[in-house]
Amino acid sequence: MAIREAALSSARRSLHRRAQGDPPRRRVLALIAATVLVALLAVGGAWIWLSPRTYETAVGERRVVVLADGSKVSLDAATVVKVRYTGEKRRLWLERGRAKFDVARDPLRPFSVTAADEMVVATGTAFSIELVHSQVRVVLYEGHVMVLDRDSGGVRRTVAVGSRRVPADQLLSPGLELILPATAPAQIAAVSPAVVAPSDPVRSLSWEAGQMVFEDEPLGVVVERMNRYGGRRLAVGDQAAASVRVSGVFRAGDMDALVQGLAAAFDLKARSGPEGMTLFGGEDTRVSD
Repeated sequence: MAIREAALSSARRSLHRRAQGDPPRRRVLALIAATVLVALLAVGGAWIWLSPRTYETAVGERRVVVLADGSKVSLDAATVVKVRYTGEKRRLWLERGRAKFDVARDPLRPFSVTAADEMVVATGTAFSIELVHSQVRVVLYEGHVMVLDRDSGGVRRTVAVGSRRVPADQLLSPGLELILPATAPAQIAAVSPAVVAPSDPVRSLSWEAGQMVFEDEPLGVVVERMNRYGGRRLAVGDQAAASVRVSGVFRAGDMDALVQGLAAAFDLKARSGPEGMTLFGGEDTRVSD
């Protein structure tokens, strides 16, 4: 009973102090605490707002995302795209795989996509970017884009034409593909030159319908694209197999049909292992018509 009475007395005294108001020192401490809390919430909110939003597809999955401005991003399988919009810029990063971008027109807010060391800038257009086989591949479907070297302070990317070097975006028109080495600028000369090549829009977008259409593609590119769709994982085992160039149409992820076709056309051998199958070349690795 004594303990109960002491507790009731303490409660009455607490209620009386609240009714009379906190002492000035307590009010100041409470105000400081509230200010710190608001500041922490503001910093946390700004961090969340400025952090890129990630869109990702798993192996064998495709996805279409509509962004806040109406732009549309079509993600191929095993692809990662990050997006951050501000009042002045629309910035995206392709970290893995392939994606097609249908850009809503807004000349005052450029739309840029960074992949490896390259940055593609557009205001209203349609294009795709792919990271494959140590390359950055840009296919333009409509409109115009500018291709910049990110690590050289935004210098326009150039392509060798005879003895001259021409900005790549001057040569890149709808129906063409820009192929760039995905490496640091200091190493570019030692890897492979940047080239602009014809690209069939129907063939290049066949992946959106679940088909893989290859036209004189290196086997390494074919294997890497097919691996995005699962099944038994493939790898290229030797230089003889790597030198094979493939033309054909396959259902995305149909590894058995691909292996059978390679065996029939080029006498490639597939050896099974714990992580999938590895392809090795035979004596005949000529290009198939």
